Amino acid sequence: MKTRQNTLSALFDEFFKSEKSGGILLVCCTVISLLLANSPFQYSYLKIWNFQIGGHSFTHWINDGLMAVFFLLIGLELEREIYVGKLSNIKNASLPFFAALGGLLVPAGIFLLLNFGTDTQSGFGIPMATDIAFALGVLSLLGNRVPESLKVLLTALAVIDDLAAIIIIAIFYTHSLAYTYLFLALGIFGILLILNRLKVHNLIPYLIGGVAMWYFMLHSGVHATIAGVLLAFAIPFAGSEEKSPSYILQHWLHKPVAFFILPLFALANTSIIIESDWYAGLTNTNSLGIFAGLVVGKPFGIYFFSFIAVSLGLCVLPRDLKWKHIIGIGLLGGIGFTMSIFIALLAFDEPEIITQSKIAILISSLVAGTLGLSWLRITLRK
Repeated sequence: MKTRQNTLSALFDEFFKSEKSGGILLVCCTVISLLLANSPFQYSYLKIWNFQIGGHSFTHWINDGLMAVFFLLIGLELEREIYVGKLSNIKNASLPFFAALGGLLVPAGIFLLLNFGTDTQSGFGIPMATDIAFALGVLSLLGNRVPESLKVLLTALAVIDDLAAIIIIAIFYTHSLAYTYLFLALGIFGILLILNRLKVHNLIPYLIGGVAMWYFMLHSGVHATIAGVLLAFAIPFAGSEEKSPSYILQHWLHKPVAFFILPLFALANTSIIIESDWYAGLTNTNSLGIFAGLVVGKPFGIYFFSFIAVSLGLCVLPRDLKWKHIIGIGLLGGIGFTMSIFIALLAFDEPEIITQSKIAILISSLVAGTLGLSWLRITLRK
């Protein structure tokens, strides 16, 4: 019978491998989407994503529906880390926590420094996010030379980043509230927590309750993806890991999320029409804030906050890592892509600003990923 450590190691390896392959697939989907959006098939291709279903476009259902499943997986991964993973004790959780904190505050500060008081100041959340799939996908290109602690640190950091992004979405990107629907959603969440305390381990009532919670959250004014995270923390994580409802659902969701939901999101949201003067938008404060936040703010914030925390004795640097490796992690943290685009769609209403933001995000993520890969290739011994 597998030990708990071996079981968790297998689950982490599965997560890493699915995200690694998913990251490569995301790159391919992005390139394909950009080519089709700027080809003779442009009209037909864009028509697919604008097709109306139930009064909403196909893209809207992807962003508000399928992405809730993605956030459910993020929540389950965070729950596992908190209970038995890297975040299960304060000493282990401190380094990724402080690294993530620096990777949130510094990029947001740089963006606001350039955009405060303007129409684009609401985009401060864009450079705060890290795309787990892309970051791990790039890290996987280095093969066996990557220490296990480096993989775990990047994963934990990115998960904390995404949780913070979810909180930011809930607080800053909720424009109006329908309190009846919100209370109904929270009421269902409360019932699911009671089922958890009663040790109900059958997944069916949680999944049915999760769908209902998503529906009410969708109509409440709070972004519907929040329901995915709430559901994750209502699902029990107890007993034998392989029989735990949280473990079972996390295991089942890895491949659908990595190979269907995120690629579909990439296809739908990178169908950008590149105009002849597309580069003109790169010099405005919004684009500069995104680029500076992701490419400069992320690595600086992650490195600086980690260094201060270790120097003060609040946490320790893993034995097989050096500070030059933390710089590489910081650069990979600047790959915002999926999460940054997601926040840009919530932050802005004008199509022109959204398009400019997407282009800035794609360029920034490409630069950050290239720099991070090159840096780690040099600093990590074979």
